[in-house]
Amino acid sequence: MKRPLFLIVLLLFFLTGCKKDNSTRTSGTDTIDNTLYGTGPYYAYGFYFPGAKKISSLETPGPDIILYVNIDNSVSRLTLQANNLKPSFCKIGDYTDAASAISAFNNLKTVGAYQWIEMADPVSANQVWVYRTGNDQYAKLRIISTVNEIRNNLAYGECTFEWLYQPDGSLTFPGK
Repeated sequence: MKRPLFLIVLLLFFLTGCKKDNSTRTSGTDTIDNTLYGTGPYYAYGFYFPGAKKISSLETPGPDIILYVNIDNSVSRLTLQANNLKPSFCKIGDYTDAASAISAFNNLKTVGAYQWIEMADPVSANQVWVYRTGNDQYAKLRIISTVNEIRNNLAYGECTFEWLYQPDGSLTFPGK
């Protein structure tokens, strides 16, 4: 009788002693695209840094960034746009290869006194950008890869990026 009681107490100890980590990640690699969903209203999925996930453009609050395909004079280019009514992007640089972009991304430790622009335009692989949210929190982005093509007779864009988010609003990015 003592053994089953001991096993039950031990099992309860482990079940109640395990804590689930509810903290949200502040870095990662994610992919967004410009696919539209719904039958009206239409919506897309963008990326929301505080929640570290893709969310619908219909949600409140909405995504921080959304990917668009802009076609101008038959030239197609990808852009990242924000929905916070202020200039939110600064391009740190275009790099010739992934190793250089990774190095620039890793060496970017603080947010500087940047000239902010309305959208990240154009977006292509091996770029590093800084994004400023509507409440002055920051994320740095390294563009890993992009797709810009016609699918099902529609302009299709996709962007895979590495990111690191600074949730407390300070100008220093946390270490990984």
